[in-house]
Amino acid sequence: VSSSSITNGSDSKKQRLEESPPSRVLHIRKLPSEVSETEVIALGLPFGKVTNILMLKGKNQAFLELGTEEAAITMVNYYAAVTPQVRNTPVFIQYSNHKELKTDSALNQRAQAVLQAVSAVQDGSSPSSDPGVLDLAPPPSPVLRIIIDNMFYPVTLDVLQQIFSKFGTVMKIITFTKNNQFQALLQFSDPVNAQQAKLSLDGQNIYNSCCTLRIDFSKLVSLNVKYNNDKSRDYTRPDLPSGDGDGGHKDHSSLLGEYPPPKPSASLLPTGPLSAAAAAAAAAGRVALSGSGVSGVLLASNLNDEVHHALCVCVCVYGDVQRVKILFNKKDSALIQLSDGNQAQLAMSHLNGQKVFSKVMRVTLSKHQTVALPREGLDDQLLTKDFSGSPLHRFKKPGSKNFQNIFPPSSTLHLSNIPEGVSEEDLRLLFSNAGGTVKAFKFFQDHKMALLQMSAVEEAIQGLMDLHNYDMGANHHLKVSFSKSTI
Repeated sequence: VSSSSITNGSDSKKQRLEESPPSRVLHIRKLPSEVSETEVIALGLPFGKVTNILMLKGKNQAFLELGTEEAAITMVNYYAAVTPQVRNTPVFIQYSNHKELKTDSALNQRAQAVLQAVSAVQDGSSPSSDPGVLDLAPPPSPVLRIIIDNMFYPVTLDVLQQIFSKFGTVMKIITFTKNNQFQALLQFSDPVNAQQAKLSLDGQNIYNSCCTLRIDFSKLVSLNVKYNNDKSRDYTRPDLPSGDGDGGHKDHSSLLGEYPPPKPSASLLPTGPLSAAAAAAAAAGRVALSGSGVSGVLLASNLNDEVHHALCVCVCVYGDVQRVKILFNKKDSALIQLSDGNQAQLAMSHLNGQKVFSKVMRVTLSKHQTVALPREGLDDQLLTKDFSGSPLHRFKKPGSKNFQNIFPPSSTLHLSNIPEGVSEEDLRLLFSNAGGTVKAFKFFQDHKMALLQMSAVEEAIQGLMDLHNYDMGANHHLKVSFSKSTI
């Protein structure tokens, strides 16, 4: 590939690029200017062998070739769910049109030297290449110090163990609170694993948009764990006593309400033999762990009065709503039952804190396992509604495209199922009548789908609630969802 023949990711080409079929060559854009080869390679390391790299320094882009297409697919799906960052800057990763990288020999020699040095550090041997090519000092310690920012949910020792064991054997963990911040020390069996975990996880969120990991190397090279309990654990010594109570540690869960935390973002969890499939499911917004033990019922509060149907439409973007019950003694709150715990968590993480009917909605997991329908003849002021056969359900079909199109509320809406002859003007009118200003509009080529951008997220939520499943005539019901694109 000569640099000149490489597309520069301009908007006109973006549409085409996003649709490239899977390839083991990935195109990485919007890199910070002083980025090194090592940092780009680090994006690919957790997913498998990196076989080639081409840096386009002037364009802030790079091409990364992985050993197999599976590894590339897993990597793209992982970063679809967790924004990849290099030096705290978000970067964009997509499949390249190239099936492999043919780089000219001088470039290739340098790339191979870098790759060799990186894999030498991985294998723990010393790189045979010229040490001047790459300054990869050996990692200082197998122990990481982890601080959790924006801790809206308690983070347990087990969750940390699950996330970090994706990178190697976790031997010991100690958790504690210092300066009112939850922190942990975590020891790997090998400093190289600690280095990979730090490179991949620093700055990532454990749960959607909260519980951010801040990671650096500890000055300690080994941890001394006396007790195996929910504050500290030595996985190499299951025989340790559990100690007497909590050993004077502060319990964080009390600060954070009584609700159990959601499952960690699936993309951070280790993927076993299912790796590509599990990662694909994660990228599609399904949590790779089953929602066992997690209630499929949400408690939504601080609502406006116009709730049943509107709530159902809103929550239906993230799961199939079965029943909605407005609380008799607290009319601004409702219980919403979804098909399963995964859907409930997804809806909670995307909708909690969003403005609906100009009030900030609060959404948490309920302790109830189901929402009961009233007994025959007991009307209960029409507070409970059954949506089990609702046409609003999007996720009945396993493997449905809808699983891949789950995005947080955004000001841009994706419209589909538009009948022939419906014009841009008609749709603009429809959505501005729902309340708000239509800022931009774009038909897809066949005019059956379009993107429509409102001037605020709240207006888009309102438009979706009013117009998803809207009868457009000609046997077409409009489908509305949030889009990750902008116009």
